[in-house]
Amino acid sequence: MADNNANNPSTGAGPVHDALMELSRLAAQVAETLEPEIQKAAELLAESLADGGKLLACGNGGSAADVQHMVAELVGRLCKDRPALPAVSMTTDPSIMTALGNDYGFDNVFARQVEALGKSEDILLCLSTSGTSANVVRAAEVARKLGMKVIAMVGSHAAPILAEADVCIRIPSDSGQRIQELHTAVIHCICDRAERRLFPDM
Repeated sequence: MADNNANNPSTGAGPVHDALMELSRLAAQVAETLEPEIQKAAELLAESLADGGKLLACGNGGSAADVQHMVAELVGRLCKDRPALPAVSMTTDPSIMTALGNDYGFDNVFARQVEALGKSEDILLCLSTSGTSANVVRAAEVARKLGMKVIAMVGSHAAPILAEADVCIRIPSDSGQRIQELHTAVIHCICDRAERRLFPDM
């Protein structure tokens, strides 16, 4: 006989409940263990923007959507009705992406853009659930050569990008879904703290 409670939302049982409880537990763990890294990322971002720099951001797939989200929060706003902040997602122009992919290979679609747009006062945000995406790692390598600061957001895997990052926020999970969900939460935290640092009187 089937277990009628298995997917009954009133009982709190089932895969949706399990997924949300897992996310809740991971969020609590991030809050307990990663606050210093998140605060440092926000400080680096605020310092860059205060010095006339901008944010460049890159990632693949769901991480591409996440960096676009962060750029939108900065150019638009998160909580404060304040001046726009300069930020560029390097994932959004199909002509650039396909030209660079065709001429230089997909591993260089972000590195070439960092070379074109990056200055020493800028900051690079790299999102990768694995931390091993070659195009993201190469972007970080170019950013470091230009004297830029690098913020990396990854999962729990050993990640080559760690060697290039000034601060690395490692979500303690190997589930791509949970990592991306918490990357979004961390993005909001970073934007909120940077806004408060840059516009304390608003």
